[in-house]
Amino acid sequence: MTYRIVQWTTGNVGKKSVHAIATNPMLQLVGCYAWSPDKVGRDVGELCGIETLGVPATEDIDSLLALKPDCVVYNPMFAKVDELARILGAGINVVTSSEFINGHQLGEERDRIVEACERGGSTIFGSGINPGFIQLFAIVTAGISDRVDRISIVESFDTTIYNSPATEIPMGFGYPIDQPDLRDITEKGSGIFREAVLLVADALGIELDGIRCDVEYAQTTEDLELPGDWTILAGCVAGIDVRWKGILDGRDVVEIRGVWTKGQSLDPAWPTDFGYTITVEGRPTIKSTLSFLPPPDFHGETLDDYIMLGLTITAMPAITAIPAVVAAPPGIATYNDLPLLLPRGVLARG
Repeated sequence: MTYRIVQWTTGNVGKKSVHAIATNPMLQLVGCYAWSPDKVGRDVGELCGIETLGVPATEDIDSLLALKPDCVVYNPMFAKVDELARILGAGINVVTSSEFINGHQLGEERDRIVEACERGGSTIFGSGINPGFIQLFAIVTAGISDRVDRISIVESFDTTIYNSPATEIPMGFGYPIDQPDLRDITEKGSGIFREAVLLVADALGIELDGIRCDVEYAQTTEDLELPGDWTILAGCVAGIDVRWKGILDGRDVVEIRGVWTKGQSLDPAWPTDFGYTITVEGRPTIKSTLSFLPPPDFHGETLDDYIMLGLTITAMPAITAIPAVVAAPPGIATYNDLPLLLPRGVLARG
């Protein structure tokens, strides 16, 4: 079966999604939404730095819905409920890398998503832009222990070369280290971690007593010039260590942690592991480390080449889920609801 796809935006993650859709024989790109007026009318391939695909980007949502695609690949960082409700209500499935896993952080707005799915007979799946697929890895790993005491997921990266202040400032980067509401900013900006904690808890079949967010910061001791004409001034946040903890019977049983740093002038100086560490404490205790290397034929010439390579792990979980989501019953689907997601159409040939 070939799945007809509409791509929603061509930002950092969206570009990588288009690359994956264009090379997968199971997927056919039939439309693309552009929120930026300067992208309207331009070929999607051109916008994403590959060969032309014969699909112009448009801001006309009605025309895209009229295409009746099997699925929309929705890649804005922050989900817009109005957009999602409109797509789902039209009977079109959605896979998204935005900050959406089960939608609980949306509060009452989540009900609009559920109602739109019911009205349109459609399904939405969110891999979560951060931490993305990694919670599924932890869930699978926990399945080989006969007793689990605690699950911890740590994402650790130096993000100095990542050119996306619009996504990092909401996390707390660049604010004065003594900003009074800094913790509240980071808690709101990393709210997707709360949904990830709930997902892992659901997989374990437990109902948590509560969820707590703890955070620590490091400041840069000198002005830090970053890609995207962004400067973090001395005395401002250039390192964030945020931990979301699921509490049961007075102890944390699930922890989702992100450690991100920028530059070499941090105080305090934190080490970064450049990858993910998953620990299932139990019988037996299992510790897994995921790191990422370029393929043998990679010839990165620019900073963007390396950034796009890294964004693959954000884009692909949603792409891989498309067949399962199209076949799923209406509603919000998580990794706990879908069958094993198979990497169809990605094996290199020749």
